[in-house]
Amino acid sequence: MTFAALSDPAAVLRTYLGRAREALLWKLDGLGERAVRLPRTPTGTSLLGIVLHCANVEIGYFGPTFGRSWPDPGHPALIPEDAYDADPQADWTVPAELETAELVAFHRRVAAFADAAFDELPLDTVGRVPWWPEDRAEASLHEIAVHVMTDLHRHAGHADILREGIDGAAGLSIAFPNLPDASGRSSYLARLTAIAEQFPDPASR
Repeated sequence: MTFAALSDPAAVLRTYLGRAREALLWKLDGLGERAVRLPRTPTGTSLLGIVLHCANVEIGYFGPTFGRSWPDPGHPALIPEDAYDADPQADWTVPAELETAELVAFHRRVAAFADAAFDELPLDTVGRVPWWPEDRAEASLHEIAVHVMTDLHRHAGHADILREGIDGAAGLSIAFPNLPDASGRSSYLARLTAIAEQFPDPASR
């Protein structure tokens, strides 16, 4: 997309939503089914769980919020609303029978479904978020897009840290890693450690 095209607000939103999605999916590259499913934090966060969660977030906000229906209600990656009553982590738990490739394909279909909202509706279209408090449940497409974009980029950052912990792979994107050269990393880490160690360690008291 050219710089000129980004003068259009809808194009800006679509572009940055797309960057978050691609950054997230990139973090799965080269990993096997076990690696992408293993929980990497005490709260159970996994790389594939993030993908499932983000896809369902986009369906909810760009679908029912604006009276739009997801075209494949029987897909195994779509988490039905009543599933959360029994399991609040339903959209973070990827069943063994749902392979990574299938979930990635689903995620890309969701992206196209979400982006189509910008073709179908003006940014000032007001929708209603069913799970938000009644006094603030109404929101414009513009607000929803910013809300979702913020959430996606937050989770892409989570995935970045998880992937770095798995095999050291890190960076903003394939084309633009946005990291200092690896050859100087050890001295950089040593410098940061030396600064931190000037302060007392509460655990040693």
